[in-house]
Amino acid sequence: MTIGVVTSGIVTSGIVTSGVASGNVTGGNVPSGNVPQWSGVAASVVLVALTAGIAAWGKLGIARDVLIAALRAFVQLVAVGAALSFLFLHAGVLGALLWLSLMVLIGGFEASRRAKGLPRAQRTATTGIAVGAAVTLGLLLVFGVISTQPRVLVPVGGMVVSGCMQIAAIVLRGLRTTALERRPEVEARLALGLGAREAFAPHVREAVRTAMIPAIDTTKVVGLISLPGAMTGLILAGVDPLTAIRYQIVVMYMLLAAGAVTALVTTRVAEMTLFDDAQRLRRVAAD
Repeated sequence: MTIGVVTSGIVTSGIVTSGVASGNVTGGNVPSGNVPQWSGVAASVVLVALTAGIAAWGKLGIARDVLIAALRAFVQLVAVGAALSFLFLHAGVLGALLWLSLMVLIGGFEASRRAKGLPRAQRTATTGIAVGAAVTLGLLLVFGVISTQPRVLVPVGGMVVSGCMQIAAIVLRGLRTTALERRPEVEARLALGLGAREAFAPHVREAVRTAMIPAIDTTKVVGLISLPGAMTGLILAGVDPLTAIRYQIVVMYMLLAAGAVTALVTTRVAEMTLFDDAQRLRRVAAD
């Protein structure tokens, strides 16, 4: 069962056909009636104006942020779309892996911003995200679940990296809070003769559990409250819903595993930076 690429909404092999392996892909592969034209994109600006208007009317102080965010999203997505078009046609697997590496670096930077003051937070987050994404994607590739085509690796890898980034951010924020607010508890365990890992273990478990709960809850209600993005995209592309759910099941399980690995690695790396050679808890700067 291999996740390939949608071609004219016809499923021929595995989850989705890989009939575009040659790379000759055009916009005609997706029913045009399901894709908004640029005029539709322009019309959707009304929704941004509505959001900014509500913010201004309510004196929330975020109207400018809404407009800037909308403009950034437009520019970034157009730029990424152009880059991906080139990547899919010319860069090959190596280009896809380089693109995913860039995603990991950006994800590590963003996740570390939630843990200011934590020693080597960016390196810790980047390591956790990289290992989580590599292990998950590696297993899917080894078992032949996903194709090695760039147009499969990049979007699937992007979902994994995004999920890992969120997990790493929550874990680091939790560990930072522990180092700041629950320092006496950790030091008391150290004073009783416990090693650094044993003294910190209850807080590590709490941080990992907190980080994993959103992914677990999302998996519990998938399809009941909302249709996930991967499944929605396939259905819009003309794929039979029963086929689309197979793709989505793989995605949900993939995100669960990636999150668990990321949380584990992030906490282990953070432990090494939070304690010195004498197994004393380092000071963490507050905001």
